[in-house]
Amino acid sequence: MEENKTNGRDEIFSTKVKAGKRTYFFDVKSTRSNDYYLTITESKKRFKEDGFTYEKHKIFLYKEDFNKFMEALTNTVNHVKTELMPNVDFSQFDHQEREEAETTAARPTEIDSELKWD
Repeated sequence: MEENKTNGRDEIFSTKVKAGKRTYFFDVKSTRSNDYYLTITESKKRFKEDGFTYEKHKIFLYKEDFNKFMEALTNTVNHVKTELMPNVDFSQFDHQEREEAETTAARPTEIDSELKWD
């Protein structure tokens, strides 16, 4: 039954990044032929009158594109940091993230099993 849920793709590694109202999931999966690929998923919690739902967007990244993807991402982020916003101290956002994590850690944790899907 579990194999039907994942279509034969085993998850090898997973990490998530909470970013404000969004959560990003980085998952390494394997194919039936023991090849690997990465899925990057953006999840946004949307509130409705009767509760909430998650809106998600997913990117599949295959091994032959890893280097091109990383190069383009790095070049784009560096362009924003050095050319468009050279006076912004981007390390301040790391500090805000740590504060949010500490605040969240001080509150009782809420288990939300609906954040993972396939």
